[in-house]
Amino acid sequence: MFDYLIVGAGFAGSVLAERLAAVEGKKVLLIDKRNHIGGNAYDFYDEAGILIHKYGPHIFHTNSAEVFNYLAKFTDWRNYQHKVLAHTHGQYVPIPINLTTINDLYGKNLDSSGVTDFFAAIKEDVQQVKTSEDVVVKAVGRELYETFFKGYTKKQWDLDPSELDASVASRVPTRTNKDDRYFTDTYQAMPLHGFTKMFEKMLSHPNIKLMLNTDYHEIMHEISFEKMIFTGPVDEYFDFCFGKLPYRSINFKFETLDQKTYQRTGTINYPNDYDFTRITEFKYLTGQKHKKTTVVYEFPKSDGDPYYPIPRPENNELYKKYQALASQSETIFVGRLATYKYYNMDQVVAQALSVFKKIKQENELNLDPERVASNSSLSNE
Repeated sequence: MFDYLIVGAGFAGSVLAERLAAVEGKKVLLIDKRNHIGGNAYDFYDEAGILIHKYGPHIFHTNSAEVFNYLAKFTDWRNYQHKVLAHTHGQYVPIPINLTTINDLYGKNLDSSGVTDFFAAIKEDVQQVKTSEDVVVKAVGRELYETFFKGYTKKQWDLDPSELDASVASRVPTRTNKDDRYFTDTYQAMPLHGFTKMFEKMLSHPNIKLMLNTDYHEIMHEISFEKMIFTGPVDEYFDFCFGKLPYRSINFKFETLDQKTYQRTGTINYPNDYDFTRITEFKYLTGQKHKKTTVVYEFPKSDGDPYYPIPRPENNELYKKYQALASQSETIFVGRLATYKYYNMDQVVAQALSVFKKIKQENELNLDPERVASNSSLSNE
């Protein structure tokens, strides 16, 4: 008899498994259809002995001390600030767009005040910001939009930015200084020995039983459990009764090279040339010393494992139908796939910690009849 059956051993499922086992003393069965833990953050050593991320680069960053300190229970950190270049017009320039980007691209020698005036002169007056195109042209104008965003977005989402919710482009800021870090979060670090080692420590509690290569359909009627927590696709849980929620997937092409480094920084974006969107070199991310190096090319596609929920109004409306079903279910839905949200890793951890707090409060209420009666009488007034 298990207290909880948790479906999915990524961040959402693993954090909840650990908290329920360690804090509440609950017996947890954690299952995953893949042959490994860690979800899309899973990393491993390839044949050359280089630590790589199987599902593309995962770079941890957060402004939440709670999230950072929680994960620090299971890993030491390596300080790392990610930097990205974009290859365009035969040059490699910083992205997000900053002062250096403009000076290099246009052969100028502007300071922060000058680049502010430059943006002011070229940006478009958009009254209502509804789409990703609106966000960018309002900030930096049409030319820079077409240089850095239009082609990249088309490859990544198979949609024009004018067809995508404003939230997508809003993730990428525009800077008037020389800050060339991709993220500006308070905490920027990588698990010292990799994500998988962190997950192994997180799931080492004796109250957690782990089953891999297991589809929940195969066992949920064979095993006794009190409550289910589901971190997989919400539409799959409800047998796609309203139709499939759209996602983008990625084909990853790995290449090991007999040289110490391949490129100038961790990731280089290719917004306009080639079929791939970017190339990432893992040794920058991990800090590993090795005579060889491994890179990954990313080719977005429409079919395959669901990675990115596509933020469009019609997709959100479809999700709301599943959300209504989920709200009536006794199952708890957590994570990017279960809530159809374009979450970063730290946001998933924060969501899982928040859900745990609610579960803990409910458990405390159930153990205290007077508090249950008090809450019940209040709710009836």
